[in-house]
Amino acid sequence: MYFWISPLIFTIFVWWFSTGLILKINSLPKHYFKAIFVLSIGVLLMAFWGLQISSQQATVAGAYCSFTCAIVIWGWQELAFLLGYITGSRRSDCPHGLSGMRRAWYAFQTINYHEMTLLSLGIVLFLMNLEAVNQTGFWTYIILWGMRQSTKINIFLGVLNFNEAFLPQHLKYLITYFRRKAMNLLMPFSILVSIIFLVPIWLHAASESSVYEMTSSALLGTLLALGLLEHLFLIMPFPSELLWKWGYKNHR
Repeated sequence: MYFWISPLIFTIFVWWFSTGLILKINSLPKHYFKAIFVLSIGVLLMAFWGLQISSQQATVAGAYCSFTCAIVIWGWQELAFLLGYITGSRRSDCPHGLSGMRRAWYAFQTINYHEMTLLSLGIVLFLMNLEAVNQTGFWTYIILWGMRQSTKINIFLGVLNFNEAFLPQHLKYLITYFRRKAMNLLMPFSILVSIIFLVPIWLHAASESSVYEMTSSALLGTLLALGLLEHLFLIMPFPSELLWKWGYKNHR
């Protein structure tokens, strides 16, 4: 009955620790970046290997392994973005007076390579999981992708907190494409949709299903809940960056 507690704690820890670790690595001196990026590709390949094996195992261990490998794959592209290796074709401030669709297009150009990488990784995971009995890793990536897309659009439209302290100096130009508002019209819709998906996932985790299904659903449900929490951080007068102070403190 309480098999969901362990995956809940595990997901919260992985969410908190992996975010801080990426920020910490990115705060190292810039002359380490190339070596870090090369090593990260090796870690990425190992994560794909682990996900390929665990996707064929509908077990509790398989769910944890698949989930963790998907987090590592997602973390790789986050690190590549923050290191400045996979960002976009535009790397300059937003021109003054730009608005509407032109501003949106310029903003997209700052992350277009990043977005294509996200889509490519997602396609690879989809193909890998076509006949998988353990879909935990694939849905982990889908949740991360969906919530991150929502976050990016909301930040573009305007939110209270950008977490701009997380951005290294070579990416500070991205801030010029953000807007600071207490709320935007998309945010309530984003929160509502998240809740609509979150409720059935947790109902399934709490149902009398197999231990594997409960574990997988609890991992995914907790991850989606944390994505919802991150959305709330964007509009709440709370410095959420304090949760990862140990990771980004050198950025200043």
